[in-house]
Amino acid sequence: MGGQGSGRSVTVRIVPVTRRQLAEISDELARRHAAFRAIVTAAGPCDLRRGRPRRGHFAELARMIVYQQLAGKAAAAIHGRFAALFDGEQPTPEAVLALPMTKLRGAGLSTAKATSIRDLAEKVLDGSVKLARIGRLSDEEIVRELTLVRGIGRWTAEMFLMFQLGRLDVWPVDDYGVRKGYARLFGHDELPTAKALLELGEPFRPHRSVAAWYCWRAADTVTPDA
Repeated sequence: MGGQGSGRSVTVRIVPVTRRQLAEISDELARRHAAFRAIVTAAGPCDLRRGRPRRGHFAELARMIVYQQLAGKAAAAIHGRFAALFDGEQPTPEAVLALPMTKLRGAGLSTAKATSIRDLAEKVLDGSVKLARIGRLSDEEIVRELTLVRGIGRWTAEMFLMFQLGRLDVWPVDDYGVRKGYARLFGHDELPTAKALLELGEPFRPHRSVAAWYCWRAADTVTPDA
């Protein structure tokens, strides 16, 4: 991780992960950890971007805010109305701030979510959140930066790391589906706590994102990127 101990940021070189690499990592996970063999065979290779359109970072974060704590169909409907406010273009910070709050609320956004998206826009424009270079930061630096935004917590930042940036070593211990899937894969009667799961994930480094993806599959839950 960049900047730990020295107080200085470390530039991270990001090379997009390919489907072939993900398939190789999936096979390695199954070879090294017997508990994953059946689910890897059943679900096939991990694909952190399965079925998702490519969006810019700002548009994706806005989408994630819209989807928070909503069922899929309801969230999709609201996001569709939000996206329609921008005449077929991806939303930008400038475009969001040009809209009155009544327009955002009229699309179905709650006051809290409309305020969060506006806060994201403001922080991008004032430089508090530097999306143009965010991919060069370490995972923890990105979490710290994104959680400056009202309404973006650690879980949302982790989903952004996994499904937007393709980071391979994210382990979202607060996610119910990951906890449930881990318990099912490893034969636990009770779900591990977030604190316990943090340590239990250590054997899966440096590919904990892939392990988490299979935990979602094992839990028979919708992967958060869907």
